[in-house]
Amino acid sequence: MNVDSHQHFWRYDPEEFGWIGDDLAAIRRDFLPADLAREISPAGVNSVVSVQARQALDETRWLLELAEANRFMAGVVGWVPLVSPSIGDVLAELAANPRLCGVRHVLQDEADPDFAARPEFNRGIAALRGPGLAYDILVYERQLPAAIALVDRHPDQVFVVDHLAKPRIRDGVASPWRERMRELARRPNVCCKLSGMVTEADLRAWTRATLQPYVDVVLEAFGPSRVMVGSDWPVCLAACSYSRWLGTVRELCSGLSDTERDEVLGGTARRAYGLDARARRASRTS
Repeated sequence: MNVDSHQHFWRYDPEEFGWIGDDLAAIRRDFLPADLAREISPAGVNSVVSVQARQALDETRWLLELAEANRFMAGVVGWVPLVSPSIGDVLAELAANPRLCGVRHVLQDEADPDFAARPEFNRGIAALRGPGLAYDILVYERQLPAAIALVDRHPDQVFVVDHLAKPRIRDGVASPWRERMRELARRPNVCCKLSGMVTEADLRAWTRATLQPYVDVVLEAFGPSRVMVGSDWPVCLAACSYSRWLGTVRELCSGLSDTERDEVLGGTARRAYGLDARARRASRTS
């Protein structure tokens, strides 16, 4: 089963999605499950993990409703108020739905460089272990030291790094991102997504050769058993089609064995997010 570990759904609102600038004008519209369903089968994808696009509980609940109605949605990485004193109650409610597989708070946008060190935020991260939820780390490369410190405070929590921590692909710069990713990869509870790369590169001039050095660093540092493919659809559409990105990932991983490639294309995501167990739970409750 090939799994796209990172995509989004939304009903477009210019106020809610102000981050969609003119360079991303192609995605200023609604993107719903019916749109993605037409894309995944030709690309050889069976299941997807849908990731929050707004930091709002109503969106998390909406994504879970979509997952119940669309079986190809194997999991949801939603937003919850991690700093809230009532986070335990919120998680208990949402995690009753077996499709909730993870949580993400958009650390890259926090003005406070020490946000990830706040005690209340770390209490929220610690609460994820009870329901067995992964935490998606969305940071820029400059924030990697804070991300490493966060992981070190929670050695038993599963973490998944989104978009390779956004290296400076457009500028062709690898350091200090390379050294920091290697350091982060020394923590066995951390996985990494091959996602979001084409929008960190030149949207119109990127090539596989542009991306290969960054993918090689991740594969060497984490190993295929801790690397997973993600499309970042529909954001990727600003630079390429869904099928082109999935085909590019297969080419980027062409040096791997069949077993290793299977890990990147599905096995890692299934383990990190517990998708097989969640599917069994969902089938018992449906």
